[in-house]
Amino acid sequence: MSIKVWSVFLLTIGLFQAVVGQQIPVAPEEPRGYLVGPGDEITGKVLGEPQFDFTATIDEDGKFQVPFFDKPILARCRTEKDLRTDVTRLLAKYLKNPQISVRVTQRKSRPPATVYGEVQRAQQIELRREARLLELISFVGGETEKSSGMVQVFRTQPLICAETNEADNWMTNTDNRTEVPSRLYSLKELRSGREEVNPNIYPGDLVVVLKASPVYVIGEVNVLKEIPLTGNGLSMTEAIAQSGGFSREAKTKTVTIRRLKANSKDREVIVVNYDQIKKGVQKDVILQPFDIVEVDKSKKSIGQTILELAMGGARGFTQVLPQRVLY
Repeated sequence: MSIKVWSVFLLTIGLFQAVVGQQIPVAPEEPRGYLVGPGDEITGKVLGEPQFDFTATIDEDGKFQVPFFDKPILARCRTEKDLRTDVTRLLAKYLKNPQISVRVTQRKSRPPATVYGEVQRAQQIELRREARLLELISFVGGETEKSSGMVQVFRTQPLICAETNEADNWMTNTDNRTEVPSRLYSLKELRSGREEVNPNIYPGDLVVVLKASPVYVIGEVNVLKEIPLTGNGLSMTEAIAQSGGFSREAKTKTVTIRRLKANSKDREVIVVNYDQIKKGVQKDVILQPFDIVEVDKSKKSIGQTILELAMGGARGFTQVLPQRVLY
């Protein structure tokens, strides 16, 4: 098994532990009926004939046994109504018009979906009906201000009852069969209202709202700041504004942006004239992940330097003079 598979597996286990006790069903009832899977427990009761009552666990082949019958009933991906019909047909050989109830008493075939990352409340969600990605993100309170605006969905296991081609394609459209398939989605596109960009989420899916890469503003600004680079983008002037603007001694004509080179730890230097940008002469710079915006300290003029020296000398001179009071 590849390192990537183990990483996602361990992450999933860690998330389950982190959000234990927060399993919340999206809806109490499912309109189309729950589809039974291996591990589920079903209970059957026959009115007035308790000897035919049974409780069974669906085996790995998706089947279960009914008392007094050797041939198992196929339950995988079928509803309670379907199973009641099959059990009634069997018992009709011994009973006249049997009144039977069959229901799923424990749902163990499907793990909950997990929503994690830059969201308000990380949770495990037991899916009992069809649910789409945007609905689940809203269900956990939405994203935080540190969100990048991108969501990665991992399909950690094949679906028991794949009802759509989209669900099947996740597992087949990958060259590496040991790789956990995943897809990226934009929150902006999800909120566009177009159904085709808002996928269904299935049991076992891991939904991670990704954290935005930071940019840093340092030097002669009022607040040194790390700013998350969200999907809306961020310009240099906006970053400086979010840092409280320039300090009094800032050199606004020369602002340096230190940017990582592709596939390297080295940085290229981009020098920008803030004053020219504000006048519309020069274009603003759109920042990239991990940019460092550095505002230098302005050099003092000769007049300012002489004045500071004079004031400093005057203060030193007055400290050595005797002090007297004139009455």
